[in-house]
Amino acid sequence: MPSPWSSPRDASPEVSRLIIERAHEELMAGNLDDRRLEQVRPVIRASWERARQQRVGPEGLPPLDFTRESLEAYRSGHPLAGAIDLIRTLLLPGAPDDSGVVVAVGDHAGRLLWVEGDLRQRMLSGEMGFVEGSNWSETSVGTSAPGTALELGESVQIHHAEHYNRLVQPWSCTAAPVFDPETHRILGVLDVTGGDEVVTPQARMLVDATARAVESQLMVARLRARAEAPQATASASRHPTREPLKRATLQVLGRDRARLEVVTNGSESNVELSARHAEILLMLATHRQGLSAEHLAELVYGEGASPDTLRPEMVRLRKALERVSPELVPQSRPYRLSVAMETDAQNVLSLLDRGAHRVALSAYRGPVLPDSDAPGVVELREGVRGTLRETMRTEASVDVLLAYADIPEGAEDAEVLRLCLEMLPARSPRRSGLVSRLEKLER
Repeated sequence: MPSPWSSPRDASPEVSRLIIERAHEELMAGNLDDRRLEQVRPVIRASWERARQQRVGPEGLPPLDFTRESLEAYRSGHPLAGAIDLIRTLLLPGAPDDSGVVVAVGDHAGRLLWVEGDLRQRMLSGEMGFVEGSNWSETSVGTSAPGTALELGESVQIHHAEHYNRLVQPWSCTAAPVFDPETHRILGVLDVTGGDEVVTPQARMLVDATARAVESQLMVARLRARAEAPQATASASRHPTREPLKRATLQVLGRDRARLEVVTNGSESNVELSARHAEILLMLATHRQGLSAEHLAELVYGEGASPDTLRPEMVRLRKALERVSPELVPQSRPYRLSVAMETDAQNVLSLLDRGAHRVALSAYRGPVLPDSDAPGVVELREGVRGTLRETMRTEASVDVLLAYADIPEGAEDAEVLRLCLEMLPARSPRRSGLVSRLEKLER
């Protein structure tokens, strides 16, 4: 079967690419009244404004939210896993490696779970971070078809310079969200990325039709499973079986209150924890060998703290976690988690250790629980911050080091700014700004 993408059709943007590029430059410069912005499509202009308000950078790679192991575990249990063959059949018929396009399937949060299609195009798009496990939500990369489709709840097409991130502007893309056929919540997103051939009206109809076909397949599979399942007993209906835990991740970077993300075979839930529960759970997640009551109390409350202060809080934490997943309830003597819990802080350290400096910097959302003064949290916070700084200073490229100098941890670090000056070419236009910042710091 021939590829539907093999014959490019005329697909002209509403205004010239040059005008859109200039409009984007004016937006980045804060000139919101520039008349060229009025010539940008309203859906694009609104997305640009959302990204600007979220302080999304106009350059840089998207964060990588999964390790290879966690990605495999997560996507194997995702509701769209059973529809991958259907998606391939409809969007990549024939020889996928020669299709000329890249097809991606993401989850409800914009994280790419499958990226397939033309081999050369995948290699090229990989340079901008369009890879499995990366986060393409609007809050991560700004305007893009996957993220904007999820934001709006409808299909969108993004032409070249309409992308918010300059690294993505050579590409065009069409994406459509996939909805749960019963609850109507968004399950994920389908995206086709390539050249002008992927932003034609026919391309949008094909991606939309594929999304609807996936939803129909999900509904048919559920009805068939219900018809084949044995009748549940009255006892079972009163005591439903809980779904097994697939993955648990504690988000603590740049957050005053941690968020626990829990993935089971059939669902994903997010729970915001109290400050104290976040501190306790973070200590248990980072001390997998377990902690005595005395040691845990000192890590959370300070030196000399009595375990009697800790125990009532542990009771409340156990009850809270029991409602989320019984597998997460800490065991005693010593206090420990029976399942591995990932943290975004440890993920940053892992990325730095693997040499993925740019991705690690993107994944670093801020200090670990910045408002916490628990000794164990303070130690971890300084450890992550120190490792990030040292790695940036000794191993990162000049582009990544400059990006580090733009976040709060590096913005007032005179040593980092001087190192940037040493690494930049003598005629680089960025040198004057760095010199000015250094002079202000030294004054």
